[in-house]
Amino acid sequence: MEKVVIFAFVGELPCFAHALINGLDMKKRGWDVKLVIEGSATRLIKDLADPEKPFASLYQKAREAGLIDCVCRACAKMMGTLAEAERQGLPLCDELGGHPSMARYSESGYRVITL
Repeated sequence: MEKVVIFAFVGELPCFAHALINGLDMKKRGWDVKLVIEGSATRLIKDLADPEKPFASLYQKAREAGLIDCVCRACAKMMGTLAEAERQGLPLCDELGGHPSMARYSESGYRVITL
């Protein structure tokens, strides 16, 4: 089985949507896939929780599929969305000085993809 973790860093909605689309496609194909929301992408979680916003339904599908492994605690704090991540019940990662560790995923057999 393929094991992939997508680290979504870019805070541009179309780029983040591609992380969601590809993650859902990989999951549909039976892959073990995880999404880590990092960097400026953490600021998108507030808008994507609003069903009236573009790509909100795609974000909801990703959440329902269990695709989101965690949100970077340090970046969410910096982008002003830490409380929103907590409100949505999204897991937070911070084992690398406040950020998620790519090495942790690699050591568990995941191929790391960054977007």
